[in-house]
Amino acid sequence: MITASAVQELRKITNAGMMACKKALTETDGDLDAAVKILREKGIVKSAGRADRET
Repeated sequence: MITASAVQELRKITNAGMMACKKALTETDGDLDAAVKILREKGIVKSAGRADRET
């Protein structure tokens, strides 16, 4: 069973949507690291981008 806290943790790491995180966790039986990998492969992970860079 996928918990809300697991989905929330994955969202913090990846900045991906709630349903995408839930689906990735379901596919990996709750394995957080594998879920991050799946989201990266699908291109769903939103990078921090250039937010921390100075101009």
